[in-house]
Amino acid sequence: MSDALVIIPTYNEKENIGKMIRAVMQLPHPFHLLVIDDNSRDGTADIVKGLQQEYAGRLHLEQRAGKLGLGTAYIHGFRWALSRNYGYVFEMDADFSHNPVDLVRLYTACHEGGADLSIGSRYITGVNVVNWPMGRVMMSYFASMYVRIVTRMPVRDTTAGFKCYRRRVLETIDFDRIRFTGYAFQIEMKFATWKLGFVIREVPIIFTDRSEGQSKMSGSIFGEAIFGVLTMKIKSYFNSYRNLNKD
Repeated sequence: MSDALVIIPTYNEKENIGKMIRAVMQLPHPFHLLVIDDNSRDGTADIVKGLQQEYAGRLHLEQRAGKLGLGTAYIHGFRWALSRNYGYVFEMDADFSHNPVDLVRLYTACHEGGADLSIGSRYITGVNVVNWPMGRVMMSYFASMYVRIVTRMPVRDTTAGFKCYRRRVLETIDFDRIRFTGYAFQIEMKFATWKLGFVIREVPIIFTDRSEGQSKMSGSIFGEAIFGVLTMKIKSYFNSYRNLNKD
């Protein structure tokens, strides 16, 4: 039994998912992988099923009835992981914008470096983004800056989606109180982790835009993050963040 589970939500990722599975399985640490597929029409789930015998016991698949949102996919995966006693739980995209080799570095930051949440950060050592148009880079960078100013979180890449959680963080967060389902989910989870007093560390990565498949990013996704963070911050003044699992 591995101590680490990587969760990858998918929707129409047939060009990438098989290669990503093999890349994760070949890493020196014996990661387990959970693919959560939101009823892809392109055969993504069938590719995962075809590899499950080859990686028996390490590759898992959960299929959902429709496109239900990134946040709900990860929460589904978190609950799945907690019920199976994984100690470290990762979020990662299927499209190779996150380099699977960096999973080991995120794991080390938590397992050996004392972090409760390690974040693969595009902005902790400048701007480390490849193949994005300048407008998108600027939108992402200033969105993170805006979130940092509003929330006061000491995190440079507040919208990052490449992360490793210690189990105790996910045991403490009340998933029923997480309201966002799109990319603002990433902000809300970091904010809850920070408010609960857990240790957050950023690990520098190079983010490379997908070369295959279709991006799910849009301006409305950033809009949700920008406007939703104000509501999240205001509500935090009336919420009690109690951490019973912190040492």
